[in-house]
Amino acid sequence: MSKLRTLMTAAAVAAGLLAGAGARAEDPFKVGFVYVGPVGDMGWSYQHDQGRLAVEQAFGDRVETTYVEDIAEGPDAQRVINQLAATGHDMVFTTSFGFMNPTLKVAQRFPETKFEHATGFKRADNVSTYSSRFYEGRYVVGHIVGRMTKSNVIGYVGSVPIPEVVRGINATLLAARKVNPEVVIKVVWVNSWFDPGKEADAARTLIDQGADVIMQHTDSPAPVQVAEERGMWAVGQASDMAHFGPGAHLTAIVDDWAPYYVRRVGAAMDGTWDSADTWGGLNTGMVRLSAYNEAIPEDVVALAESVRKGIEDGSIHPFAGPIVDQDGRRVIGEGEVLGDEDLLKMNYYVEGVQGRLPK
Repeated sequence: MSKLRTLMTAAAVAAGLLAGAGARAEDPFKVGFVYVGPVGDMGWSYQHDQGRLAVEQAFGDRVETTYVEDIAEGPDAQRVINQLAATGHDMVFTTSFGFMNPTLKVAQRFPETKFEHATGFKRADNVSTYSSRFYEGRYVVGHIVGRMTKSNVIGYVGSVPIPEVVRGINATLLAARKVNPEVVIKVVWVNSWFDPGKEADAARTLIDQGADVIMQHTDSPAPVQVAEERGMWAVGQASDMAHFGPGAHLTAIVDDWAPYYVRRVGAAMDGTWDSADTWGGLNTGMVRLSAYNEAIPEDVVALAESVRKGIEDGSIHPFAGPIVDQDGRRVIGEGEVLGDEDLLKMNYYVEGVQGRLPK
């Protein structure tokens, strides 16, 4: 288990004067964060930690934040979450899908502690869930890569085959085929959220199989670096990865957790927090795109921006019919859209994604 890092605040806030008594220090509100990868992954965990820093900036001495990094999903996670709750943390954010059941188990033991779990679907009176509609960003990007590819092969480095990741693959393909019906997607699964070596090997394999654009739902910039080395295009994940491949990096789907973390910590501090589910997208700012590479033609940028604005105003839905899966079965018909319930349990590839989805 990685080292527990506690970032102490400079001083406590004065509580005010009580009749006949001197000033006393008020205990800071303690907030813990559990990360599946290292803060330095420059992707998923890095962006969550930027949100933690925003909490410190917003509330100053009134909060004390702690983070624990590089925690495996499973028993390690439960021990760490339990430790945070047992050491007086008022609120704990657990930031990976596999932390869901450990969070629920610990929450039962500490009913006064508020828990927030990222990307999960199980809630309790003291457990909220939150996520971003990453697939919206990938639908915008799909229009870009569909126009930028010359080989008509998009390579996709997948982490773990859960619905969140599958939605992104499918959204990319559906968008790309809007502008280029010949596009196919090849996927290599690394079965890890953060493993730079495996991610790099997957990117190389995909390029060797004909991909000239590399996308990813993994947390390190390794695929972007490989694309840069091989003279291919790439799309960053979770944060702006342009620094790691300035020639290759077309844009990135950026997760901006800071406003959510500030809002939810504020609600917990002022007594208005409640158990809820939040699934924010482009129109809330929880998902955004980093700066476009100057090599992207102006008409492609204009197309991407029109799609982004259409998703934000509700005139475009990434999963609008007709949609057919890779076995030719109709998923949804013309004029229909997939609702959130169907999106949350997506367990199939759409037509144009090659290979079989691992079970």
